[in-house]
Amino acid sequence: MNKVEIADQMAAAAGISKTQALKALDASLDAISGAMANGDKVTLVGFGTFSVSERAARTGRNPRTGEEIKIDARKVARFKPGKALADSVQ
Repeated sequence: MNKVEIADQMAAAAGISKTQALKALDASLDAISGAMANGDKVTLVGFGTFSVSERAARTGRNPRTGEEIKIDARKVARFKPGKALADSVQ
């Protein structure tokens, strides 16, 4: 399922136009992205939690040459599903 298909389902469920649903979906994703960019955690009760975590610097290996390379520390996005979502998938 892609973003347009999600917006179509939102439009049908909410009784709004597809354009309005797409704008609402974009606004929601922008709000989540913006909060995460600021280092905040976003919790949608029953769905899950979006958060940012730090990945430490480490030494890796180039699979082609076997040469050791340094991998810099970085921030990564995380998602932990909520109980209701996890139960609905099983």
